[in-house]
Amino acid sequence: MKHFIFGRIESKILSAFLFIHFFMFTAISAFAAPASTEEAHTEAEERQSLPIQSNQIENWPAGPAIGAESAILLEANTGVILYAKNIHEKLYPASTTKLMTCLLAVENCELNDIVTFSHDSVFSLEPGSSNIGIDEGQAMTLEECLYGILTASANEVSNAVAEHVAGSMDAFAEMMNEKAGQLGCKNTHFVNAHGLHNENHYTSSYDLAVIAKAFFQNELLSKIGNTAYYHFIPTAKQPDDIIVRNKHKLISGEITYDGIKGGKTGYTDDARETLVTCAEQNGMKLICVIMKEESPEQFYDTVKLFDYGFTNFMIANVSENETKYSIQNSNFFNTSNDIFGNSKPILALNTDSYLIIPKSISFDELDSEISYDTTKEDTVAEINYFYHDAYLGTATVDFVREIPASYEFSQNAESLSESRSEESQIIIVNIKVILIVTLIIAAILIVIFIIRSIINSYSFLNNRGIVKKRGKRRKKDRKGGPYLPSSRLKDFDL
Repeated sequence: MKHFIFGRIESKILSAFLFIHFFMFTAISAFAAPASTEEAHTEAEERQSLPIQSNQIENWPAGPAIGAESAILLEANTGVILYAKNIHEKLYPASTTKLMTCLLAVENCELNDIVTFSHDSVFSLEPGSSNIGIDEGQAMTLEECLYGILTASANEVSNAVAEHVAGSMDAFAEMMNEKAGQLGCKNTHFVNAHGLHNENHYTSSYDLAVIAKAFFQNELLSKIGNTAYYHFIPTAKQPDDIIVRNKHKLISGEITYDGIKGGKTGYTDDARETLVTCAEQNGMKLICVIMKEESPEQFYDTVKLFDYGFTNFMIANVSENETKYSIQNSNFFNTSNDIFGNSKPILALNTDSYLIIPKSISFDELDSEISYDTTKEDTVAEINYFYHDAYLGTATVDFVREIPASYEFSQNAESLSESRSEESQIIIVNIKVILIVTLIIAAILIVIFIIRSIINSYSFLNNRGIVKKRGKRRKKDRKGGPYLPSSRLKDFDL
């Protein structure tokens, strides 16, 4: 496997130059490494004393002190934050950037797409950066590229995918920022697809967890992102036999942990160690993000936070615990009697809605607020739950979809009685439809009433005019004498 992103270069002079450059670069780095490593670990010890915001919540389980500058533990299905340390601070993501790169790739391309490596995708990277040695002009399927990005963290593969998806690396960066905005990221800006250092390329642990949440909702990406090693079989368009191994120790098995679903490593001198990992146990799917830590502590910090989350928190089903919004105690959740005198709910708390709450508190201690601002189909309201302003999840109030079968009439009186006694045969009035129909009928009747009133008013005014004219004629006739022609008599014919 090649160790330079330059690929195969037949020129011996250029090869020699690259060898000398690499040797000098390695020597300088090795010379400077002990001092910078010592300084880095000193900074990590200082970072352990930084405040943990989630620990400031009253009666919240105390989270562990870790050497990372920023960290978050997020429940992926609910969005509940279990642990928070400087989660909105802007930091460098390094290769964890590639979660967004792969997310955009699967959303915009097919797995069997052929990705061809351009000159820029291979040669625009700094020497020694992570790669699998693909040369200019070679090609791979998009699926192979995803393995190269997530398993080997190959930067040249990230560039090639960016060009394949968007036409250019700059255009792809724009797509990344647009997607980040759609996901709700507030402190993120990308300038490349691989994460090599750039002052304008940054994110926060919260934003990175939001991106990871979208990433792990995709089963294919979760599978590839949880691959310990991958074998690239030679092809006509990529002739090298390449085996790569994942550097994520919780994925490779070097550090064992139950329920690992995948993740991504990252490192640059400025970013230090960054790590994103997902694990699932007892129905909870937790995403842990570590930013600016020292190796190998990023892995042990992750284990500490997973242990903290799975030990101190639990799932609480809302419909099984809620009493303030129960169907029995709120007319809002019930119909009036239907046409057969039976009362059945048309609305109900979603039985699948659940919260993530600390094991040390009870459901009755939670605060809640109901909102009718929802666009979800068949949902009329959402109930958001909090504990001392800490969000714990949302339950929905939905229309009951399982409508009992309509009543079947029978000529036999006995079967009629039996049918009416069976719940499955009761007709339930659809209040929503009835209200709509009633409003339409009422509107039509109002319009008809208004039109009729206008017509009557117009007729009345015309009749008054006729009566006045007739009165004038009668006065003239009286002045002319007592004689009234027979034609005038008709006006007074009752």
